[in-house]
Amino acid sequence: MEMPQLNSSQRTILDLFKQKGALTIPWLAGALDLNVETVRGHVSGLEAATLVRREGRIADGPGRPEIVFGLTPAAEHMFPRREADILQGLATYLRRTGNRELLEDYFGEWIREQRDDAMPRLRGLSGRARAEAVAAILSELGFMATVEDPGEATGEATGPRLRLCHCPLRALVDATTMPCHAEVGLVQELLGTELHRETYIPAGDASCSYRLQPAAT
Repeated sequence: MEMPQLNSSQRTILDLFKQKGALTIPWLAGALDLNVETVRGHVSGLEAATLVRREGRIADGPGRPEIVFGLTPAAEHMFPRREADILQGLATYLRRTGNRELLEDYFGEWIREQRDDAMPRLRGLSGRARAEAVAAILSELGFMATVEDPGEATGEATGPRLRLCHCPLRALVDATTMPCHAEVGLVQELLGTELHRETYIPAGDASCSYRLQPAAT
């Protein structure tokens, strides 16, 4: 998920929401020693970025009740997270303690779930149309997949290339290559054709790319 660009005041406001919970604009203005309209502009920007939402109104002294704002679930990505480190540590622990089969079972189950969800979307598709549909499915899983035809420039029947430009499991791959095997198995099942890996992100390449068998074969 791409992080929104925030100014220093907006970052401070996010931190205050995290520390204090739901807040009003007048309260924020007092805490930041800024005028209300300036804070209102900052909060509007956070609201437009789907990081803050309106959660109701509260009577805070005489006059019209004030709108109460709070963080959205999307705002959680703006704060430190350790899931990747913990998953990496768990995979390393299971492998070190002789429980590798648990990882294999998990990734096997993951493959089955993704395949079962994806296959109905591929029914009746073949060739380039199927490859594009598979790329869309993989992109939804976080792989930023594209389909290229490197043979078009040379006239060679090399077949299309599937490029996965991002690895959403990168930290886990540092502990075990099992996700890579699961990835290849899933892509082959979805495409229904043999793959030949050409580049590999853990080896320092910009993407994991796979050459599909030419249609003639």
